Amino acid sequence: MSGHNKWSKIKHQKGIADARKSASFSKLSRGISMAARNGGGDPSMNPSLALMIEKAKEANMPKDNIERAIKKGTGEIKDGEDIVEIVYEGYGPFGVALIIKTVTDNKNRTVAEIRNILERFGGSLGTIGSASYIFDKQNVPSFVVPLNEIDYEKVVDLIETLEDHDDVVEVYANHSKI
Repeated sequence: MSGHNKWSKIKHQKGIADARKSASFSKLSRGISMAARNGGGDPSMNPSLALMIEKAKEANMPKDNIERAIKKGTGEIKDGEDIVEIVYEGYGPFGVALIIKTVTDNKNRTVAEIRNILERFGGSLGTIGSASYIFDKQNVPSFVVPLNEIDYEKVVDLIETLEDHDDVVEVYANHSKI
């Protein structure tokens, strides 16, 4: 009789889905707080906050969580966390330039984890200005690195791993498939 394991399987799948949803909500909450801190708590006057709220709504984040994140960012709620936005620059495999935007409450942990991910994929963390000169403010690279399909997939795996990190908000790269 295989019916006795049905709830166990459902419980396991639900646990995985809930963990992913929680990580997504945490990332969005930090982004909303950072946007509110930098430009104020009114989305009609703060386009970056409006964009983060839209992303949160697309992820089905509860309205209470969004409002709490805005209040944390504006200072109405004190929770002891000092959240900062940091932009890292580096290079992935095959010389692909990367700009990695993060929002974190622990700079030392985040830089170590980002460095570890880059090194695991054959890349390295750069200094300020080492990769940003390649990108315009519309985040369009001035040149792209053409890659064959196998190398392209390796770079995509690196970018997906970086984006899965809790503190990473956005990753920009200058690669293209041949």
